[in-house]
Amino acid sequence: MKDCNCGYCMGGEILAGFGIKICDLDVSQLILFKEQSHPGRVIVAYKDHVSELVDISDEERCRFMADVARASRAIHRAFQPDKVNYGAYGDGGCHLHFHLVPKYKDEFEWGTTFAMNPGKVKLTDGEYQEMMEKIKENL
Repeated sequence: MKDCNCGYCMGGEILAGFGIKICDLDVSQLILFKEQSHPGRVIVAYKDHVSELVDISDEERCRFMADVARASRAIHRAFQPDKVNYGAYGDGGCHLHFHLVPKYKDEFEWGTTFAMNPGKVKLTDGEYQEMMEKIKENL
């Protein structure tokens, strides 16, 4: 099931407003969040347009959470954060996804909840590409 207004479902310009697809995982897609105040921030979005973890089977949920863990491992290997925060929101878009937000003790927002889109750090196309390659190398 797809929603024509959803960036995770449709990709293209809607997705480009906030992210860049890195690759497909087992039952999800891995997306680089364009706002990079937290270096390595990504989104793991489930393959279908469902709203809740309870909307998928136990098997699919296990596979989705394995994708989240795989992405988190890659972020830890690639960027060595002190902690990764996990955010599962979606009351605006209703597509099951997790934000993986690397946190660093001596940097922005340590010890607080991460801002959804602080709008502080955008990268060049080359820097985004370099970051995505680093993540893929560590998957």
